[in-house]
Amino acid sequence: MSTDTGHQTPANQLRAKPTTAVYADVQNVYYTVKQAYSCHFNYSALWSELANNAIISAAHAYAIDRGDARQQQFQSILRSIGFQVKLKPFIQRSDGSAKGDWDVGITLDVIKFAAQVDQIVLISGDGDFDLLLHELHNKYNVKTVVYGVPSLTAESLIAASDEFRPIASHLLLANG
Repeated sequence: MSTDTGHQTPANQLRAKPTTAVYADVQNVYYTVKQAYSCHFNYSALWSELANNAIISAAHAYAIDRGDARQQQFQSILRSIGFQVKLKPFIQRSDGSAKGDWDVGITLDVIKFAAQVDQIVLISGDGDFDLLLHELHNKYNVKTVVYGVPSLTAESLIAASDEFRPIASHLLLANG
């Protein structure tokens, strides 16, 4: 006896959870969360939330390496959660300004992985990524989810995403 009802389900709907690649712009998250809430972002809570709703195929955290012990401890925590930590050296310019941003590196990594997953999760409020999200929609038809501090996330990034998830109390460390 057949239980076929005549309805066909697309293969991607058979999967209970979407495959997901996660990209965390650590510097952006650190400064926006600190400015808005005077505490720190809870990467463990984020991981739990994502893992409950998705199969995490890849997770990258992009940070600046200043070589201090507290940062190295934080980077170890990120690795223990499941993130691959990518570091770039902190550059102090002769005029006193500093350089340390991962926008191009994040963009290249996202594009490399976009065809292999159902969704891309970006943790950043940086409006420079709106062009990346448009490219992901146009070329890869992948769902995009952005986590950011509502008051400090670029409107263009929110508009370019399929889903915006505010960084709110459940994603904050109480004793940050």
